[in-house]
Amino acid sequence: MGRIVVSEFISLDGVVEDPGGSENYAHGGWAFGFDRGEAGDRFKLDELEAAEAMLLGRVTYQGFAAAWPNYPANPFTDKMNSVAKYVVSSTLQSADWNNSTILSGDAVEEITALTQRIDGDILVGGSVSLVHLLIANDLVDEYRLMVFPVVLGAGKRLWADDARETPAALTLDSSARAGDVELLVLHPKP
Repeated sequence: MGRIVVSEFISLDGVVEDPGGSENYAHGGWAFGFDRGEAGDRFKLDELEAAEAMLLGRVTYQGFAAAWPNYPANPFTDKMNSVAKYVVSSTLQSADWNNSTILSGDAVEEITALTQRIDGDILVGGSVSLVHLLIANDLVDEYRLMVFPVVLGAGKRLWADDARETPAALTLDSSARAGDVELLVLHPKP
């Protein structure tokens, strides 16, 4: 059975919007002001190498599909281009990036079925609207957060205001320093 692993670059105030600067967010590119060092690069490579598939929202998928096929070959780029990719979208008509499949039906049903078909990690990067859907339906098995020491004040947050009846408690599995950032691995408490 597959595990859904959400991996995000996140600010101290919970913003995950546009860390790379390609989405026209007022503070876009905020992650580039910090060094994640070799340990941070290894963290990202290890999680990608462990993934059996990627699950992406349409906006993130389209950004990745436009960029990754054009990057020079290296272990990270090679895995990004070869791994099975599932994009959740009701509007996308085609997904031409290598090994891509559109999930256009009921998103929760299709994602649940995907976890039954795939053994191993299903990595979700970016895709904040999709992540909100996963969180709301208790489908996240693990969070891997690269926390950057910046407060942005506004932007799309990992945990949206959702008027929960009970707090969403998490268990900290591990933390480590990588350059200027902190690497956190957390699991939802049962």
